[in-house]
Amino acid sequence: MAEPKTRTDLSDLVRQRREELGLSLRKLADRCIDPEDAQGGPLWKYGVIDRLEKVLPVIPPLLPELRALAAGLQLPLELVKEAAGAQFFGIDTVWSDDHRVRSLVHDFQSMSPDDQDRVQALMKAWRRTPLASDNDSE
Repeated sequence: MAEPKTRTDLSDLVRQRREELGLSLRKLADRCIDPEDAQGGPLWKYGVIDRLEKVLPVIPPLLPELRALAAGLQLPLELVKEAAGAQFFGIDTVWSDDHRVRSLVHDFQSMSPDDQDRVQALMKAWRRTPLASDNDSE
């Protein structure tokens, strides 16, 4: 039986964004402060970021660490959370065509095309149900 492919979504995001920003590992680590904890210091050590970028084993980050990483990388938290969910838990975010409905699916890419279509159809059916915000303008 083939071993499952290692996901690198968060590792790739961190590596690419750090390069775009021109930051060293230590500089990024210094910037990784949870914006919801004004008293706290950096939540990431440069060695852990290095291991993450090299796709070496790390403990999956918790929400405060993801907020800190998003702040350090100057990225939306949702983007960082989606990448972490994919890499550490195999959870893919699948958006509807209009980007108003999303589904969290375990390993969407390995699903058959028929099952992927079923997920999309489910989101379309959900979207046909009026949202509370759709009725606010009445």
